[in-house]
Amino acid sequence: MLQKTFFPSATRPRALANWLFFVAALIVLMVVIGGITRLTESGLSITQWKPISGIIPPLTDAQWQAEFANYKRIPEYQQLNQGMTLAGFQSIFFWEYLHRLLGRLIGVAFALPLLWFALRRQIPRGYGWRLVALLALGALQGAIGWWMVKSGLTVRTDVSHIRLAVHLLVALFTLAGIVWTALDLRTLIRKPRGRPAHLTALGAFAGAILFVQLLFGALVAGLNAGLVTDQWPLMNGRFFPGATVEGRPLFDALFNDPAIVHFVHRWWAWVVVVALIVLARAARGVDRRVSVAIHSAFGLQILLGIATVMSGMNITLAALHQLTGALLVIATVWGAHTVGRRR
Repeated sequence: MLQKTFFPSATRPRALANWLFFVAALIVLMVVIGGITRLTESGLSITQWKPISGIIPPLTDAQWQAEFANYKRIPEYQQLNQGMTLAGFQSIFFWEYLHRLLGRLIGVAFALPLLWFALRRQIPRGYGWRLVALLALGALQGAIGWWMVKSGLTVRTDVSHIRLAVHLLVALFTLAGIVWTALDLRTLIRKPRGRPAHLTALGAFAGAILFVQLLFGALVAGLNAGLVTDQWPLMNGRFFPGATVEGRPLFDALFNDPAIVHFVHRWWAWVVVVALIVLARAARGVDRRVSVAIHSAFGLQILLGIATVMSGMNITLAALHQLTGALLVIATVWGAHTVGRRR
């Protein structure tokens, strides 16, 4: 009797889905805060990784001076920010601290409810391993974040744009996995014996096309490539700007040259549009709302991208561009899930 009272076996797909959508919303917020952290050049303001004690920010003047002294030892301060005041340091510290704090909050918001649902045996069969895998991805993301920060603490004056891309893409992949799992759980609400959706060739194709765009978007952020030009559709009076540094091998320029990376990102967007229109049309026959969501997301994203470039990388527009990018991932996952439902 005690076993049945405290550890009921009835599954709760609705509660699990709502919880996962809440975590997804936190990840979207995390992506936006991460973008602002990059745009404000705040990512190297905290030079140590303290997963537990780092929850508490500096509270006294002595603690602030100690943090500032740590920052003064890295190349970013020595080569770019000499003369920065303590107040200036505190302003960049705020964004990196908020970013890390939100990461910890997401970990707690995922791990504790997962443990609760598991102890009460309310996780449907076949979903336990998925949820544990998503938790592991979240833990990996924290390690990748520190791996990224470390790249800017010794020789460089900023973080590696490659590591930044890995950091962002893992976050968005985790977001996609959480949303897909939540949508599968919502299917169980309507059909208790329903099977999870499968990833169709069309869904995988659209996802791969979007992945390339997200990769180059992350590289644009990491290389500050948005500052190459404030023109659209031309780049400094030319359609193809050419490499920033002449003589680079093509493959090297494709991932490391700011002008080339910017060029690929702005024009690959139209390949994404075509792929997503096809996905939206396929999903429309099942659920018209999905088609509306996909079209709205990529339309707004393109407008924000153009506006961001023409504004000279206005922080508000750039942050909204990153927000809409995360929402576009969700809309694409929704579309791929919709066309992959097993009837």
